[in-house]
Parts: sequence; structure tokens; C-alpha cells
Amino acid sequence: MNYHELCQIALELDPQIRFTGVLNDKGELISDVFKEGVDSFLSSEEIRMSVHYSLQRRENVSNLAYKIGNEKFSITEYEKVTLISIPLNEKELFLLSTEPKADYFKIINKTNSLVKNYSV
Repeated sequence: MNYHELCQIALELDPQIRFTGVLNDKGELISDVFKEGVDSFLSSEEIRMSVHYSLQRRENVSNLAYKIGNEKFSITEYEKVTLISIPLNEKELFLLSTEPKADYFKIINKTNSLVKNYSV
């Protein structure tokens, strides 16, 4: 799977998407694309911290999967940005950030369709 291409296509799914990326199980952001003309709220070090927290959260909730099922997505809404993570498989997470008032369920549905069709 070409992750850079996937990130670029996903970025164009909705004008409210600011960033897309793929995180591996080692905590490495293996691909990322920022919307042109949009400034990041975080420095590169803070982005690494945010990515680490996303991976840590996934690992924590995966301990309960045998009881409640596998994670479908996660949404964290802040004042300035909304962060979304969607598992691609057992080892990789697809990350998106959106404007705070974006219709993130619509974005999640479009992203899930893209990932499903893209990986076929």
C-alpha cells in the first residue's frame, strides 16, 4: 500500500481535514501530509509526542478488545483541532486532524470507504 498516496487522497476527502498520516506499531509516523496553507499548532517535537500518545492510547484500549471488541475509531476533540485515529490493521493507525467543527462522522465514513477500496 502506498501510504503517501493514501494520505494525499484522504486529505482531499473534505476541506475540513488539516492533516493525514500513518503511524506504525513502533510509534513512527511513516507517512504524513499537511493541508497546504494550514499552519500546524504543534512543533515537530510536539507532533512526535502526540503520535506517541495516540499509539499509547491504542495499546491501552487493545487490552480490553477481548471483552468489548476491536477499536473502530477514536475521536479526541480539542478547542482548536479534532484528532481522529482509525486502525488500518493490527499494526498501523491512520491519523487525521480536522477543524474543530468538522462533521467527523462523515469524514470517518469517507475515510473507511477509501481505506477499504484502496487496499483491495
